[in-house]
Amino acid sequence: MATVALTGPFVTKIKPVNGVLSIIYIKSSSYSTDGKKPNLAAYKRGTGGRSSFNGIVATVFGCTGFVGRYVCNKLGKIGTQMILPYRGDFYDAQRLKTAGDLGQVLFTPFDIRDEESIAKAVQYSNVVINLIGRDYETKNFKYNDVHVEGPKRIARISREMGVERFIHLSYLNQARYPQPLVLKSLSGYKVSKFLGECAVKAEFPTATILRASDIYGSEDRFLRPLVNPLRINGQFLPLYKNGQATIKQPVYVSDVAQGIVNAIRDPDTKCKTYLAIGPKRYLLADLVDWCYKLIRKDEKWGYVRYDMKMDPFIFNLKVMLINLISPAYPLGNLHWEGIEKESTTDVVDRCMPTLEDLGVTLTHMEDQVPWELKPYRAYQYYMDKIGEFPTPENPRVQI
Repeated sequence: MATVALTGPFVTKIKPVNGVLSIIYIKSSSYSTDGKKPNLAAYKRGTGGRSSFNGIVATVFGCTGFVGRYVCNKLGKIGTQMILPYRGDFYDAQRLKTAGDLGQVLFTPFDIRDEESIAKAVQYSNVVINLIGRDYETKNFKYNDVHVEGPKRIARISREMGVERFIHLSYLNQARYPQPLVLKSLSGYKVSKFLGECAVKAEFPTATILRASDIYGSEDRFLRPLVNPLRINGQFLPLYKNGQATIKQPVYVSDVAQGIVNAIRDPDTKCKTYLAIGPKRYLLADLVDWCYKLIRKDEKWGYVRYDMKMDPFIFNLKVMLINLISPAYPLGNLHWEGIEKESTTDVVDRCMPTLEDLGVTLTHMEDQVPWELKPYRAYQYYMDKIGEFPTPENPRVQI
C-alpha cells in the first residue's frame, strides 16, 4: 500500500481507500502534543492595548474573587488572553467577559478537587495565577482544602503541563506557629497560608509568591467589616486591646493586582517572594477612629471604642449567633478568624522585596479610603452645606 508524503511544515500521510484518498495522520511541529509549547510571544499582534495580543495566555484561579476581578481587568488592558476557571453559577463569572477584547476571555468550569478540570484549564497557558482563598471555613471546604491541598494540586498540574510561570497570592502574617490573640488555639487561616506556601514551592520551585497584608478596596474584607453595623454594638465598638496593640500596613487592591501583572512580565521575579504592603503603617485605633469620622459617626454621634475584654458576653454571643444563623457566609464578615486577623500586627521583613521593587506606585489610604467608605456615611441623603461636616484629620503614621 503506497502513501504520499507532502513536504513543508506539515507532515501528512495519505492512503487510498476504495479508490478515495483519505488523510490518516497530520502532525505539526507547533502542536502541543510534541511535548513543548509554541513560542506564543512570536504571535504578538497589535499596539499593546486591550485589542492586542501580547503573547501571554494566563489562567486565573479565583478570578471571581475580590482581587481576581482587578487582576483580570489589568491583564485584559495589556492584551492578555485569559482562561478563567469558575465554579458554581456561570453568571457570577460572565461579567469578566468585558475585561478583554472579543475572543480573549475564555471560561471553563472546574473543581479544585478535580484534577482533570484543572489540567483542562492550564493546558494552553504559559502563566497560571492562583488567587483562591477563604477567610472562613464551611462544611464543604476547610482551610486545608483551600489554602494547602488546592494550591498544591494546581501547582503540580501546572508544572506537569509545562506552564512557564506560576504566581501565588499568600498572606503577610502567615506562620507555622502563630501566637493566638483572640482565639484559644492556633489560627487555622495563618497556619494554612504558611503550609500552602511550602506546598507551592515544593511543587513549582520557580513560583513567584506575594505575601499581602490586609487588602482594602471596593467590596473588601478589611475596612467594610469594621464599619458594618453588625460589627459595632449600637455605638460601642470593641477592639482587641482597644486597638492600641495592633499596627496595620494595608495595601490597595489595585496595587496588588498591578504587582501580579508586573511579576508576570519580569522573568527576574522567578523563585522570589514579595511583600504586598502599603506605603504607611497605622495604629489600628487611629485607623478605625478615622474611618468612623469619615462616615460621620464620630464622638458627637456617640461613637465609643473600648477593649474587647470588657465585653465578654454580648459581643461573643453576637458572633456566635451570626455564625449559627449563616454558617456558609457570616453576615458582615463577622467571625472569630476574621477578628483574629484584624487584631494581628503586620510584621514586615525589611530585607524582602516589596511591590515597589516590582515597579508599582503605591496608593495612599488618605487618597482612596474616603471614596471607598462613602456608601457607609450617615445622613447619606442630607444636603449638607459646604464645611458643615469638616474633613477629619488623617490618622497618625507609625514608624
